[in-house]
Amino acid sequence: MTNKPTVPSSTITRDLRELDKETDNIYESIVVIAKRANQISNNMKEELHAKLAEFASSNDNLEEVFENREQIEISKHYERLPKPTLIAVDEFINGKVYHRNPSKEQNS
Repeated sequence: MTNKPTVPSSTITRDLRELDKETDNIYESIVVIAKRANQISNNMKEELHAKLAEFASSNDNLEEVFENREQIEISKHYERLPKPTLIAVDEFINGKVYHRNPSKEQNS
């Protein structure tokens, strides 16, 4: 996963009018953001598990503690990344998320 240096790692106050510009409905915007956050979260989880699996060992001995240092460092790296919801909100506000509402398209 590419790091998003522009995304703040802590929560910031958002203007609700910014969120409903694209959809004209705050609830629809929140659904789009939530679905994108789930996608990001699943991708990050798969990536983390794949990296941790590289260091997995079937031996249960004292050396395992030293081998786990790499796993711990990888885990710490992922903990420092911005949360998926923050990334999703940033992507949505900056127009990087494709979304459509089929029910609106049928009514038009």
